[in-house]
Amino acid sequence: MVVAMDQRTDVNRDSGAGDRKKEERFDPSAQPPFKIGDIRAAIPKHCWVKSPLRSMSYVVRDIIAVAALAIAAVYFDSWILWPLYWAAQGTLFWAIFVLGHDCGHGSFSDIPLLNSVVGHILHSFILVPYHGWRISHRTHHQNHGHVENDESWVPLPERVYKKLPHSTRMLRYTVPLPMLAYPLYLCYRSPGKEGSHFNPYSSLFAPSERKLIATSTTCWSIMFVTLIALSFIFGPLAVLKVYGVPYIIFVMWLDAVTYLHHHGHDEKLPWYRGKEWSYLRGGLTTIDRDYGIFNNIHHDIGTHVIHHLFPQIPHYHLVDATKAAKHVLGRYYREPKTSGAIPIHLVESLVASIKKDHYVSDTGDIVFYETDPDLYVYASDKSKIN
Repeated sequence: MVVAMDQRTDVNRDSGAGDRKKEERFDPSAQPPFKIGDIRAAIPKHCWVKSPLRSMSYVVRDIIAVAALAIAAVYFDSWILWPLYWAAQGTLFWAIFVLGHDCGHGSFSDIPLLNSVVGHILHSFILVPYHGWRISHRTHHQNHGHVENDESWVPLPERVYKKLPHSTRMLRYTVPLPMLAYPLYLCYRSPGKEGSHFNPYSSLFAPSERKLIATSTTCWSIMFVTLIALSFIFGPLAVLKVYGVPYIIFVMWLDAVTYLHHHGHDEKLPWYRGKEWSYLRGGLTTIDRDYGIFNNIHHDIGTHVIHHLFPQIPHYHLVDATKAAKHVLGRYYREPKTSGAIPIHLVESLVASIKKDHYVSDTGDIVFYETDPDLYVYASDKSKIN
């Protein structure tokens, strides 16, 4: 009896070890055993329902919060309170961007005119050209995970990376500088790509979209001129304190969050080219993140995998949709690390990724990030010489 029990124990140990080996051998680049229709079928019907009233309630909430913070900051005008105001207001600017982002996807409502009007108001306020951003962001979703065709934080092929001046590489891969890149991206896109989000004749846009781009650029320009006028009326320092610094915080939120949704996981995730790429496989390389107390503030944008696969789902249904789809996704869904109130752990993920995820191979239809071992060594040696 004891021998039999020992034998069963050994078998269980072997079985457990085998299971662990199978888990260790999981290949995130392997063809998933399910189709996108299987995921769609698992999502409850209510998750597809868009409520204009509910969407507008979030807009009203955020606008009231932004106005209240600005009024309080100006009223107290204390250098002790200004840093708290900048952090809070910058975060709310980011929340406003996310609502405009929903307008761009059509998940805000089924009313195109409402989406366009609200999207322009929200995005112009934070100096984002609505249609220019919307169209390039649509390209990002349609080509997520594709080395050449993706649009957001796309990896550089080695040949492009090696052509960059060392100073440009350091700017791109030294925190916090990449977290300030968004305004430059709007004007010039990423290395290896050409075009501007403000130019109706940019290669980003089809000829039929030129009027849309002109409209958004005009709205952006009105906001920019308004800020200049306010600087003359109240002084540039006042505008910098009330609007300028929160805008910088917003840009850092945007760059950090969009980067972390496609980089920085503990295991290396694939990027695709050619016949290996598909909408499903590309979407499965996205990553959910837990932002602690900010999840609700910035409208659950961290629930990103389902959003990328089905961007028409409203933000307030993403959590339910993700819970329902997990059993289909299996190990292709990477459970986010639980955050404390403040997601400090994500800073480590961000910095570590930027320091090691530099470029991908010029060849191959399934590629992974590689590291330039000389990037920071060169900078260190140069500083010693100086």
